[in-house]
Amino acid sequence: MSKEQIKDLIERRLPKAGLVDTAFEGVQLFRVTEAIPCVPAVYEPTVVAILNGTKEAVLDGEHHIYGSDKYLLCPMTLPVEAGTPHASEENPLLGVVITLAPRVMRALTMEIETAAGGIRQSQGGASSALALASWDIGFTQALLRLLKLLDNPVDLEVLGPGRLRELCYAVLMGEAGVAARRAFGIGNEIARTIDYLANHLNEQVTIDDMADHVGMSRAVFHRRFKEATTMSPIQFVKSMRLNNAAMKIAEGKTVSEAAWDVGYQSSSQFSREFKRMYGQSPRQWSNASQVPQRLN
Repeated sequence: MSKEQIKDLIERRLPKAGLVDTAFEGVQLFRVTEAIPCVPAVYEPTVVAILNGTKEAVLDGEHHIYGSDKYLLCPMTLPVEAGTPHASEENPLLGVVITLAPRVMRALTMEIETAAGGIRQSQGGASSALALASWDIGFTQALLRLLKLLDNPVDLEVLGPGRLRELCYAVLMGEAGVAARRAFGIGNEIARTIDYLANHLNEQVTIDDMADHVGMSRAVFHRRFKEATTMSPIQFVKSMRLNNAAMKIAEGKTVSEAAWDVGYQSSSQFSREFKRMYGQSPRQWSNASQVPQRLN
């Protein structure tokens, strides 16, 4: 019943297609009524919950297709391709995007680890890349309780932070909790490296620079990075730069501006790598008028 209430709430607030910010910072509602192929995107740390239809996210060739039976956790900034291949007027995609505040997630993770007697998760289990998790009772009720606050500005102001904390706790304790705790708990060096990289895309950051940033040897860093993201550091940096450039071009920047903004000093190298990644040149991408509004 709770999921139907969440769906009704979204339909009431969003009768037409679009992506809207709510009065609660970091919480967005979306409705998609046309099929959109997967295109380059950069996911920030978020949870995406679908109430109707299906969505797709691709990370390093691995397809994650999910609907109302699973929610998606992205625990760190990741270069992906995302789309809504089956959305239509008759069967729209309805959902919620919740941006995860690293400060809140880190504090909760530390509290959970302390309450559990300092026992940390083993190195086995799910990867810290994209993770799908079932809608358990804790997550469903926490999301409904959070969204219900949108009807009352006073409730939202007073109770909002606590309700968001409750939702974050439900994520940490749910099926995707291992991935979340790895990204936000003790030993989250890879997530911190990715944050650093995302803020220095226009600089020439090397593997040694990234390894030094978290105090690891190059070999250990390379292994840990690939375990966490499924990609090598070099592959990850290239994907981040090219995905960001593709989004900048779609938003109206020139090819040369986009290349420069993400750290390419050679336009020819940028064009070669862009075409190798996406199968078309940056100019062809620029001329594609069907690039959709980005959805996390």
